[in-house]
Amino acid sequence: MNEKIDVDKTKVEKCRKASSEIADGIQGYIDNNTTTSVERTVLRLLGINGVDEQDIPLPNVVVDHVLKDGELNRGIAFWVGNAVLELDISPQEVAEAVSAGEISLTELPLHDSAEVKNKTEYYAEKMIKKIQKNNLKRREMQKKFPPGPKPWLYVIVATGNIYEDLKQAKAAAKEGADIVAVIRSTAQSLLDYVPYGATTEGFGGTYATQENFRIMREGLDEAIKETGHYVQLVNYCSGLSMPEIAAMGALERLDMMLNDAMYGILFRDINMERTFIDQYFSRMINAYADIIINTGEDNYLTTADAVEEAHTVLASEFINEELAFRSGLKAEQMGLGHAFEMNPEIEDGFLMEIAQAQLIRQIFPDAPLKYMPPTKFMDGNIFRGHLQDGMFNLASIMTDQGIQLLGMLTEAIHTPFIQDRALSIENAKYIFNNARHLSDEIVFKKDGKIQKRADEVLDETLKMLQQISNKGLIKAVEEGMFADISRLKNGGKGAEGVIKKSKDYYNPLMEIIKEELRLNE
Repeated sequence: MNEKIDVDKTKVEKCRKASSEIADGIQGYIDNNTTTSVERTVLRLLGINGVDEQDIPLPNVVVDHVLKDGELNRGIAFWVGNAVLELDISPQEVAEAVSAGEISLTELPLHDSAEVKNKTEYYAEKMIKKIQKNNLKRREMQKKFPPGPKPWLYVIVATGNIYEDLKQAKAAAKEGADIVAVIRSTAQSLLDYVPYGATTEGFGGTYATQENFRIMREGLDEAIKETGHYVQLVNYCSGLSMPEIAAMGALERLDMMLNDAMYGILFRDINMERTFIDQYFSRMINAYADIIINTGEDNYLTTADAVEEAHTVLASEFINEELAFRSGLKAEQMGLGHAFEMNPEIEDGFLMEIAQAQLIRQIFPDAPLKYMPPTKFMDGNIFRGHLQDGMFNLASIMTDQGIQLLGMLTEAIHTPFIQDRALSIENAKYIFNNARHLSDEIVFKKDGKIQKRADEVLDETLKMLQQISNKGLIKAVEEGMFADISRLKNGGKGAEGVIKKSKDYYNPLMEIIKEELRLNE
């Protein structure tokens, strides 16, 4: 990649040093605690699935059963593994017996912990092998049906009905989309469980369930064979069930997951400690499953001004990068987010957009950056809106972005129709093709507006990260340093789901994945 602006590498190194110190400040919370959603994820990765007679997911039933007895701090894997040994049945049968009220896990005779671990790891390895097979199949399919050139064209479907979503997803694939994201039903991030089965009733989106993942993956695989190019599937790995959704995505071969370290805290008021713990394990699963994560810094600019607060986006990207590395993600798996959100009435706003996009591109050269379209200043004027989206597409190809979430000309009017999506794909394909190598042909003035704006943003970013390093990330969030939103350490939803680990805590999936990703070295 050609460097178009002069980025002070010393300042970038200082930003990363501060980010590392910031991550150190919350790593203790992550290492010393677990959550009910982490433990439910363990059960899913031991093969437990399904619901009881009241449609309560069996992972919830089993975790709540042990939590009620005050023994979850040892890890749900120990109690299920012990029951498997004692009763000579599978983890799924253990869950069904607990649901039926036939056994109490904490009252069964205790077996030697080494024997319990051996038995539990047997089932964990079965799921690990399934994820490995999915990774291999993805690589084989992408070799046979190569993805399109970057920036990848990313569109959304959001009907509420998975079968209607599939029709729209296939239509988008035929139009040339490289990525299809299934928007989740409104407020699913606040559900402390994962719905079960195929769903046809959602509001503003479709529920993220394992069966819905399977249906969409199977359908897109058919579209891949028809179109001859690989279409990536995306869903949302966030909220109170963040790690569970990561596990479901890994088991059903999703390609990308929205998986931010702070989005749930800021925009869904989910407890800080819970979110930091959950994002660590969820990203570990995504790392192992070769899934690209997308972060949500673009959302900052929907509540804060894009001119004044641009540095908060870059600061958050540095923090997200550091936390992602600690979970085993490679730079190539980090779809760090930013957005084209300048007020279109500002003089030289496009130059400031270019400065931000180019700065981020050069600081994170290996990341498939996720660039978000204009939304804040879309006002229903579809003609101007289509032009704004065109300028957004031009900014992307000029600065070598990786993932282009396409803007819709009807953004401020309604959920996009199929024809709106087709027009957006056509817009992007036209600009990307006509300006394919524009980035290779242009340079920016050393003392010009773009360079000066980039310098200003980097300076403010370093200042902000050093301030956060001094006070700690939790305090910074409490003070509203991101997106002008303040959240309290002990506040938010799901705080009751944080459990301090005992000395003999056991999570076989975390141990296996850490070893595979070499996180213990």
